[in-house]
Amino acid sequence: MNSQRPESLTYRGRDDPPYGSGFAARSFNNSSSTDIPHWVSTPPDIPGSRNLHWGERTPQYGPATPIAQGPSDESVQGGASGDQLNRFAGFGVGLASLFTENVLAHPCIVFRRQCQVNYHARNYHLVPFTAVSVMYNLTKTQGPKALWKGMGSTFVVQGVTLGTEGIISECTPLPRELSHKWNLKRIAGHLILKGLTCVVAMPFYSASLIETVQSEIIRDDPGILDCVKEGVGRLIGMGIPHSKRLFPLWALVFPTFLHGVLHYIVSSTIQKLVLLVLRRKSPQRQVTDGTEPIQNMLDAYFPELMATFAGNLCADVLLYPLETVLHRLYLQGTRTIIDNTDLGFEVLPINTQYEGLRDCINTIRKEEGTLGFYKGFGSIIVQYSLHAAVLQITKMIYSVMLQNAA
Repeated sequence: MNSQRPESLTYRGRDDPPYGSGFAARSFNNSSSTDIPHWVSTPPDIPGSRNLHWGERTPQYGPATPIAQGPSDESVQGGASGDQLNRFAGFGVGLASLFTENVLAHPCIVFRRQCQVNYHARNYHLVPFTAVSVMYNLTKTQGPKALWKGMGSTFVVQGVTLGTEGIISECTPLPRELSHKWNLKRIAGHLILKGLTCVVAMPFYSASLIETVQSEIIRDDPGILDCVKEGVGRLIGMGIPHSKRLFPLWALVFPTFLHGVLHYIVSSTIQKLVLLVLRRKSPQRQVTDGTEPIQNMLDAYFPELMATFAGNLCADVLLYPLETVLHRLYLQGTRTIIDNTDLGFEVLPINTQYEGLRDCINTIRKEEGTLGFYKGFGSIIVQYSLHAAVLQITKMIYSVMLQNAA
């Protein structure tokens, strides 16, 4: 029986011989797959087609065409190791910043608060040199614990602040974060949330302040959660011996709310501006094949840390006088004894008699002068100088590591 297949539908190469020449006559019943002549066309290599298994290709009868080679195993492993190193670099810089801000700089925070509440002090410590010398004397006479006291309570206050902010944002329509589509109503609600968080954390912050400035000579070793117990005791007015000059918490709500909102506004504004400037000065690096811009974790994360550093620095400097007033109002009537910040060898009681926020401001200006609001300012210079140095050193170390791994 002759085949009725039209010749126009068959497939032949340019140099293929006619059908009848070069092929032995054989029956289709006993032919194997290897005996199929050239005119039988093969399906194209469609990825995912059901006639092929993964990794197989249909055999070609002509000369094999070169196939584009993908990246080698060595280049893939090198890219993976580089990506891991980038992530490790970003995590390392962030961890160094967190450690410096909360642990390494804690002695500067302790000395700054002691200077702020010491209305007896003759030396204001406006420059870092005098502050460092007195801090050394305190460590020499009372031991290293003298400048690391109250560090556990500061972490507790931070935890209370974060938890309070989350609970209030979940139970109220006040937004915790501002999206790109913001309006005045959302901004006002966001600022109210920040202020309410500071007000709720105020009793625990005042208890932590007492642990921070209390002299190590007459101070017992408190537990980590003692600031929570003392904060609750001050909130309900029980459990802790206080004098009649102790301020009720409702009288401190407004200055605390004001300080919290202003600090957030200043730090957030400076942070956005610095981040914008840093990103414009350091454009993203391009890949050699021009596919898309990439940035390693160090370059992506470090500008945010610097912007946060600059925002907190500006907020602390601009609001330093208000912080001094608040610390004195928090401490009044708590029968606290602090170290003498003039020389570092004695202790002094805190016996202030301010009648309110305005009276405290007027009294400091009258008896201590305008610079009285900036007592201990040298310690804040030491604190942020130390923080900046740690950030830069950490960045240099990881930059060298990334260059060597490239």
